[in-house]
Amino acid sequence: MDETTGDISGSAARAARDLRVVFSRLRRRLREVYDTGELTPSQTSVLSRLGKEGPTSASVLAAAERVRPQSMAATLAALDQHGLIERNPDPEDGRRQLVSLTPAGQERAEGTRQAREEWLARAMQDRYTEEERQTVLQAMALLERLTHP
Repeated sequence: MDETTGDISGSAARAARDLRVVFSRLRRRLREVYDTGELTPSQTSVLSRLGKEGPTSASVLAAAERVRPQSMAATLAALDQHGLIERNPDPEDGRRQLVSLTPAGQERAEGTRQAREEWLARAMQDRYTEEERQTVLQAMALLERLTHP
């Protein structure tokens, strides 16, 4: 039987702790899979976000990445120096600029995503049975519910 802490059951507390630890380890492992070279984790994250979500403003990126606008400006400056992003006037508001990936940035973001996805698929193929992979898929459907308010 689960012990409770306040309104939170012991099983909920343990599941939350274990999930956080496993996801942290998995995130670190995925970062190791594809050598990001001279890019920092923050720069890689912004590159990935732009690859998934398309052009956006620096302020929207800062909010999405949960960093201050000054920190985002530094991240974007570094990506710009590597030739991975470009800035163009927003067609709806000429006072602001939209940040988008250059062809080199697109290639880098796609390469990173593909390498990580291939590693993860291969690891699951090699280490899990079909039944275990189905269990992971069921667990992912449950975890997806956490992402919705």
